[in-house]
Amino acid sequence: MASAGEAALQSPAETYRVHYLNAKYGIKSWLLTTDHKRIAWLYFFSTTFFFIVGGVAAAMMRLNLIEPQGFLVEPDTYNKLFTIHGTVMIFFFLAPAVPTVLGNFLIPMMIGARDVAFPKLNLLSWYIFMTAGTCFLYTIIAGGVNTGWTFYTPLSTSYVNTHVFSAAMAVFISGFSSILTGLNFIVTIHKMRAPGMTWSRLPLFIWALYATSFIFVLAMPVIAITMVLVMLERVFHVGIFDPALGGDPVLFQHLFWFFGHPEVYILILPSMGVMSELITAFSRRRIFGYGFVAASSFGIAIISFLVWGHHMFVSGESVYAGIFFSAMSMLVAIPSAIKVFNWTATLYKGSVSFEAPMLYAIGFIGLFTIGGLTGVFLATIGLDVFLHDTYFVVAHFHFIMVGGAIMGYMGGLHFWWPKMTGKMYPDYWARLAAFITFVGFNLTFGPQFILGFEGMPRRYAIYPARFQLLNIMSSAGASILAVGYLMPMIYLAWSIKYGPDAGPNPWKAKGLEWETESPPPVHNFESTPVVTEEAYAYGTEPARAVAVSS
Repeated sequence: MASAGEAALQSPAETYRVHYLNAKYGIKSWLLTTDHKRIAWLYFFSTTFFFIVGGVAAAMMRLNLIEPQGFLVEPDTYNKLFTIHGTVMIFFFLAPAVPTVLGNFLIPMMIGARDVAFPKLNLLSWYIFMTAGTCFLYTIIAGGVNTGWTFYTPLSTSYVNTHVFSAAMAVFISGFSSILTGLNFIVTIHKMRAPGMTWSRLPLFIWALYATSFIFVLAMPVIAITMVLVMLERVFHVGIFDPALGGDPVLFQHLFWFFGHPEVYILILPSMGVMSELITAFSRRRIFGYGFVAASSFGIAIISFLVWGHHMFVSGESVYAGIFFSAMSMLVAIPSAIKVFNWTATLYKGSVSFEAPMLYAIGFIGLFTIGGLTGVFLATIGLDVFLHDTYFVVAHFHFIMVGGAIMGYMGGLHFWWPKMTGKMYPDYWARLAAFITFVGFNLTFGPQFILGFEGMPRRYAIYPARFQLLNIMSSAGASILAVGYLMPMIYLAWSIKYGPDAGPNPWKAKGLEWETESPPPVHNFESTPVVTEEAYAYGTEPARAVAVSS
């Protein structure tokens, strides 16, 4: 610790930094912190742990599918594995990763604020998240649940499946964490922007998280109450969903997918925001069509609430409802296509450099485009009837959720890691990891489109021998993909101790977050910044803001 005399000679920013770096070693100071940056780190370690849990379940499934009759686990255990994989990845990694890790760390800095609007509520949301995660870990230890992550009734309400209650409780609790995070972000973005940070100057990452926050607030209560109804039916035997008790299982599907399809955009919208930051920074150009890209985030968020029925084309809904949901599903592709078009136009004739974050961004564009186009296939009623519940669906949503959401998260993590830690990672290994991830992903999920088109159903532990070659290719790809995910864990951890100092702005990027020290001081800015130019003003003078006394 610096002496009182030394501290008096330090700048306010250096004083904050010394306080931050020394305070971080106390466990109590972490568990009671209200610093948005440290809460982001808590989420980072938590979501990484759950990513590993979900990844292990996926690895066991892929190993089992090397043999047509399976060799690793029994069919009932296989059912539990895909339930663990889906539930953990959706609710405890994919949905929270970008908003709670990158969003928590960056939103206040990107808008010129010292913290989020409700710091204590921010910490509470992490405790709620960990309570939900612990509840689901108990479910796994107690024997698991075999309903799939969708908890379809009447399977989930049958009393033979004894661990549905704790699994549903975990999902119920996790929803409150997301709701609190969404409310916090909405108020922060509305009320705490620095002078000059008008709506038309907001970074597109902020626009994406702003739209995502509304989905959090509107969609999460639906899944929460749906899980409550499942638990009530199991405990009190009331006839809500179980047809044997006079209930309607299709009602559950309506409730679940009213949440479930907006949930897809909870996963992908934040990564879309990351893409806008990466593409402008590494092409050294203003974003093409800023207003359209910003508005498309809200277009996606709004239309996402009107497409849930395309999951139910074979569930007995009317032809007219099917036509409506098919049309809405085609419509939601338009704002997504706007983003891809504008990113591509931004790259055109740009001064593109291929650092690791940019490689992840380029991979995102390719994989997300394939995922989006195959989604149009599944939104077409005639094709969906044929492809429903086959591996074509598995490939499609993994191209969105893994090829899109995780590639975006990894790109953002590599982009802002120097800001978060003050250290640079080895660029060669980072580029290699991005390449291995891209190759491994395509080898894993590309063959599954063919498997689905040839009729292999999803969620089966055994399959006809004629599908074995494609399953072996998919399992081999999963092994390569695992290497691509493990490598960043190693070199990013290495960089914290051994990496060279990054400096405030190693990428020479635009944005208020790059005008603070790395890692940032406790209160982000020595004094309140004033924004004087548009977002992404590449080709202008480096200074984006002037500081005024707080």
